[in-house]
Amino acid sequence: MVITNRRMILRSAAAAGLLGGIGMSASLFAAPTIKPGPKAALLVVDVQNCFLDGGTLAVKGGNEIVPVINKLSQAFENIVITQDWHTAGHASFASSYPGKKPFETTKLSYGTQVLWPDHCVQGTEDAAVSKDLKLPTAQIIIRKGFHKDTDSYSAFEEADHKTSTGLAGYLKQRGINTVYLAGLATDFCVAWTAMDARKLGFKTYVVEDATRAIDLNGSLAAAWKQMTARGVRRVQSGDIA
Repeated sequence: MVITNRRMILRSAAAAGLLGGIGMSASLFAAPTIKPGPKAALLVVDVQNCFLDGGTLAVKGGNEIVPVINKLSQAFENIVITQDWHTAGHASFASSYPGKKPFETTKLSYGTQVLWPDHCVQGTEDAAVSKDLKLPTAQIIIRKGFHKDTDSYSAFEEADHKTSTGLAGYLKQRGINTVYLAGLATDFCVAWTAMDARKLGFKTYVVEDATRAIDLNGSLAAAWKQMTARGVRRVQSGDIA
C-alpha cells in the first residue's frame, strides 16, 4: 500500500539523517489521517459468539479483532451493529438438506447458496454479540437472516437482492453518507455489505485489520477484487484518528 510505503520511506530517511539535510519536512511523507465526522458511521458486522472462538461457525482469528474494533470505535460518533439472527432449520443450514454437508451448495430461488453449519440461531447464546465488544455509543442493531427461506449476508438487503433491511433509509435519514466496515467475515457479510453500500451511494471503507475471513476456496481474494472494482476502499485502523 502507498501508506505503508510512505511510512517505510520516512523511517529510512529519518534513520539516515536525510530529512533535515535536504530541508524536507516529515509531514510530506506522513500517512494521511482519516477523521470520521458526523456524516460517517462505523458498521460493526456480526461480531457474535457463533463466529468467534468456540462458536458454531468460528472464523479463524475472529477474537483478535475485538480490541481493534473497541479502539476504532472511539473515533466515531455513529455506530451500527449487525447481528445474524437465523431461525432454526434455516434454508442456509446444511442440516436442512438430507445428505448435504457444511460448505457444499444448493440452489434456492435467488441463486446458489453456500450451506453452513447451524449458527446464530435466534435467542441462543451462540447468536449473542460478543460480551467483550465495548461499544457504548452504538445506536442501533440491525438483525438479518431472520426469514427462514432467505439468507442475508449484507446488512442492507437480503440475498434475494429485493428485501431491504431498512439500514440504508436509517443512515440516509440521519444524513450519513460514509460508512466504515469492521467485523466478520471479510469475504461474506463484510464484503456484501460493503458492495451494497457502494451501490446505494455511500462512500465505503473496509478496515482490513478489523476484519477476518473464512476464505473458502479463494473467497477472500475474490471478495477484495470485487470490492475494489466497485470502489470500496481498503484502510487500516491506524489510518483513522
